[in-house]
Amino acid sequence: MGCAGARRRRLGICRCRRRRVSALLPCASVLAPGPSRRPSTIEELLSPELLAQLKRLDFRSNKVFQGLLQGERRSKRKGSSVEFADFRPYVPGDDVRRIDWKAYARLERLFLKLFVAEEDLTVHLVVDRSASMDAGEPNKLIFAQKAALALGWIALARNNRLLVSAFGRTGVEYLDPLRGSGNLSRLARFTLQALLPEAPGEEGEGGGRAAFDVARVLRAIVQRTSGSGVIVLLSDVLYDAGLERGLDALAAAGRFDAHLLQILSPDELDPERAPGAGVVGDVRLVDVESGAGLEATVSRALIRQYRARLEQHCARIEKAAKARSIDWTLIPSDASLSTLLLKTLRLKGLVG
Repeated sequence: MGCAGARRRRLGICRCRRRRVSALLPCASVLAPGPSRRPSTIEELLSPELLAQLKRLDFRSNKVFQGLLQGERRSKRKGSSVEFADFRPYVPGDDVRRIDWKAYARLERLFLKLFVAEEDLTVHLVVDRSASMDAGEPNKLIFAQKAALALGWIALARNNRLLVSAFGRTGVEYLDPLRGSGNLSRLARFTLQALLPEAPGEEGEGGGRAAFDVARVLRAIVQRTSGSGVIVLLSDVLYDAGLERGLDALAAAGRFDAHLLQILSPDELDPERAPGAGVVGDVRLVDVESGAGLEATVSRALIRQYRARLEQHCARIEKAAKARSIDWTLIPSDASLSTLLLKTLRLKGLVG
């Protein structure tokens, strides 16, 4: 949504850049621009220590899903298939009754037997890579990359089926379904290469972001997903057109436990924390989505108005999500990733 268009339509929020920084309108919270250097290795996204900690986690589901291959979750449904499928290394917390002691006698390593179907959990991570995500300090998109890689690793380590989709105004990129911890490098490659920001595009009719139909995109993504499971959307959710219809698509008629992780930078949440001293005064703002510019006079009263409007926007998202049984979590981009995964999302019931 373009800045000028935002004022004309009185739409609440758009992402803009002031000279070498970005800002939100109305009310101009100043944001840091995209980083000068992006992560290029797994280690720059997740430390080996955190990867090891995450192997203890698994995705939780409030529903019983019928699928193709049994992962390592404890099933709500009793019983076990006798058809052998595969092995995987034992990790603390696994059911010791599934250990293959003959393999241990030969190799002196613990392995678990996996059996064909009773329940299969599909984990689908959907990441917003639109231009507005490439802003803030710390950068929102880099935080989303880290969170997506971490959540994906949890799914792979527990032998669940993993899908990842990255969407923006120009379309969607899909990662083919993965399973098993041996696919961490493929997941990391997609995270580093596909989860990159879009360049500012031409402003659409009615103003940049408002022309982006997020509902259509999410509907197409969900329709590509077979089976049932857990779907997680990582986005700043700084759009208004089609929001409720987009959440309808995410809810997917009960086929998924749906989670919305809304990522905002600290300087979006509190404009006075923005880098630089030029928050108040006459500024030129440039929309990071469309490239459209706007001259504006930013006052502290305008900043207060912005805070109120952002709170209303987030409250609207939370209410709409709750009405559709979608779990909503607001996450600042400076949050500790280990705290998010090992505490916050455990309390929210996404992992455990």
